[in-house]
Amino acid sequence: MRDKYLYSPWRLDYILSEKTRDCILCDQEPALDKERLVVYRSRHCYVMINRYPYNNGHVMCVPYVHVSSLSDLSDAILSDLIKTLRDCETVMNKVYLCDGINMGLNLGSAAGAGITDHLHFHVIPRWVGDSSFMTIVSGERIIPEAFERTYARLGEAFSEL
Repeated sequence: MRDKYLYSPWRLDYILSEKTRDCILCDQEPALDKERLVVYRSRHCYVMINRYPYNNGHVMCVPYVHVSSLSDLSDAILSDLIKTLRDCETVMNKVYLCDGINMGLNLGSAAGAGITDHLHFHVIPRWVGDSSFMTIVSGERIIPEAFERTYARLGEAFSEL
């Protein structure tokens, strides 16, 4: 059986980018939601579009509290986080008509976390056969939907929950 690998060379831009000392996930000024691509806010967490997506609609679900472990979350925050992930599932199915959804949490740099001190879940809509040959041929990822369009579509769907 042949091994299969998933390459994501477009992520190198993020990896090599200059990181600020401040946590980018803690900047919670609601007036800047559109600029920061925040599409939804619940009591204890928010949902923002990932600027370095693996697919159209790739979002992150982030608790407001700055912690690096699930065990550091109160039951109320953990419950709200799970409910918001459920809302993300509803929205992804409605907006993108996806065949599946990846939801993942990377705790620590060894697990692949790019932002290690502020836990966050990735929510990525998936479709059968959605791997792109362009990544392999040219090192480019095709994301055909502009952030502005994604923001409008997801924001509208979350507002209808």
